Amino acid sequence: MSALDKATPAKKAPEKKAPEKKAPGIRQTMSDLHIWAGLLVGWLLYAMFLTGTVAYFRDETSQWMRPELPQQTQVPDSALVAQRLVDTLSRMAPDSPQWSFSLPDDRNNVSTAFWRNPKATSGRGFEDATFDPATGAKVAARDTLGGEFFYRFHFNFHYIPVIWGRLLAGLCAMFMLVAIVSGVITHKKIFIDFFTFRWGKGQRSWLDAHNALSVFGLPFHLMITYSGLVTLMFLYMPWGSDLAFKTPVERRALTAEISAFLPPAKPTGQRAELAPMAGMVQQAQQRWGHDNISRVVVTNPGDAAAQVVVVRGDVQRATHSPQYMVFEGATGKLDRIKDKTGAAAETRGVLYALHLGRFADMPLRWLYFLVSLAGTAMVGTGLVLWTVKRRAKLPDPAKPYFGFRLVERLNIAAIAGLSIAMAGMLWANRLLPLDMAERSAWEVHSFFIVWGLSLLWAMARPAKRAWIELLWVATAALALLPLVNALTTDRPLWRSVAQGDWVFAGLELTLLALAALHAYLAVRTARHQPKTKPARKPVPAAALQASPAAPTEAAGQAL
Repeated sequence: MSALDKATPAKKAPEKKAPEKKAPGIRQTMSDLHIWAGLLVGWLLYAMFLTGTVAYFRDETSQWMRPELPQQTQVPDSALVAQRLVDTLSRMAPDSPQWSFSLPDDRNNVSTAFWRNPKATSGRGFEDATFDPATGAKVAARDTLGGEFFYRFHFNFHYIPVIWGRLLAGLCAMFMLVAIVSGVITHKKIFIDFFTFRWGKGQRSWLDAHNALSVFGLPFHLMITYSGLVTLMFLYMPWGSDLAFKTPVERRALTAEISAFLPPAKPTGQRAELAPMAGMVQQAQQRWGHDNISRVVVTNPGDAAAQVVVVRGDVQRATHSPQYMVFEGATGKLDRIKDKTGAAAETRGVLYALHLGRFADMPLRWLYFLVSLAGTAMVGTGLVLWTVKRRAKLPDPAKPYFGFRLVERLNIAAIAGLSIAMAGMLWANRLLPLDMAERSAWEVHSFFIVWGLSLLWAMARPAKRAWIELLWVATAALALLPLVNALTTDRPLWRSVAQGDWVFAGLELTLLALAALHAYLAVRTARHQPKTKPARKPVPAAALQASPAAPTEAAGQAL
């Protein structure tokens, strides 16, 4: 080293600035929102979607669950049925201030009625029963909720107060709406991806399936989610109506716009027999069609102030806004006709009708069912994708952390376990003793008991084995239901097909198709081999010594 070098101080190397961490972009933010909005309530959303899908055939399911009632080959005259039911209710509930009963149609072979019980000391003061339209007597069939349970469960749940259930359903629907919108923003090539599917690519295949199912029914998923919120908007946002409609008169006017269930007026105390009900229903038939009367509501029966409301059905109209005729009960004189509503009420009625799909004929009903089933699969693939994506990043996939294990087991119970539970309720319908006390309640208990056992099984077994075993159990439970029906009733599948009873035959053929779908999923799951990360080659010690300042670079080159 020269003297000059010793005199000149050594220059410091310029310090490298650490790269600034970029803020996540809009797509990354939307992706995170999409993932967590879908995951946090995904299990409830899956149950809501699947039971709601089945509810599009709730009347047919109810017929299958009451095999004692004969096949309906012709819709009975609504006028005659209404008269029989009024005669029956006059004997059963003469002191009730209000009766309401449905009338049969081409999909429903029974009439359901409920009435206020002024002597009730608990509950909401209502009683209900199911009646045979041919006789007007209570149905001589097994006690069951039928398909009504799946319909109510998808927005009320069970074992919790109805209001709390509907609030929870609304919260889930809001999360679903957020997940849909953020999902569209996240996938900028979503419509191109719809035509792309790569089999056997693990995480890539799950993402392709999730994209395809999402795009296939995107308009339907948006409609069904938003309209579901609209159906209960007065519960979720009561402040607007509270502010606009303050007096009892204004509130009654609001009720008349959105419902045919008018509150009973004050009775006079003067006894008067009801005029013949058949004549009033016949006037409604002349206006709306012979088989297009859905319900009759009678207030203050037996009083001079009695009122009869005959409600139009949903055939050939895509709105749920009430249309009805009001009669003086004592004389049968037509008082007024309500067949128009304001723009706001009509908008709500159209969205309500689109959600329920009651106007749909059979081909359109099947389309509702299939697209809604695709929505169920969309939620299910999203849940599974969460675990598939993270499993590949686990330090030790054989020992995942608690949160991962919890999500994985809940996925198994929510997807495979729910199929077993729904089939289990149908098994209970056929196997529980007919004279069992609270039989319909125990059918529902069976549903939750089986679902709970599925969760325990998923917790106790290795994840892959639990998937395979529960999917095979679901396959067996669904596939054997037609056999159980053949052994316990006189309406086996082959006889239903031969006699053209497509309510029974259609439901059991659908069960067989769903069994085949679960078997396919079980086989695919059994054959699936998760890809493992390639092991890193050891870096030679000489390479590390030759470049001690950049060991990471040397290791990277060795790979």
